[in-house]
Amino acid sequence: MAKIVSHTELRVYKLSFELGMEIYKLTQSFPKEEKYSLTDQIRRSSRSVSGNIAEAWRKRRYPKSFVAKLSDSDEAAAETQVWLEYALGCNYISQELFNELNEKYNHLLGMLVTMMINPDKWSL
Repeated sequence: MAKIVSHTELRVYKLSFELGMEIYKLTQSFPKEEKYSLTDQIRRSSRSVSGNIAEAWRKRRYPKSFVAKLSDSDEAAAETQVWLEYALGCNYISQELFNELNEKYNHLLGMLVTMMINPDKWSL
């Protein structure tokens, strides 16, 4: 297995970025009156997942800091799931799309938890 040099090589980062982009594209169809509420909130939280993974990667020399940033990412992913529930409740997305995105976020959350449980695997 090749050594990972950048956060962009992590599968968890790639998935988080892909999901952030899916959320962005999805929210382009949300009503204009949601621009400063649901649309901004879900975009912010979905992008925060990737940003916190990048920060965690740079802090991997310090296991507690690494885990703390991964925890921030975990929180942002869970927050995104809440906003997806609101989008479903407001009929902005279908049940099928909600289920698909929610499952992807559950997978992402599992990856983050695995990293948090085993921080020494990632340390310098």
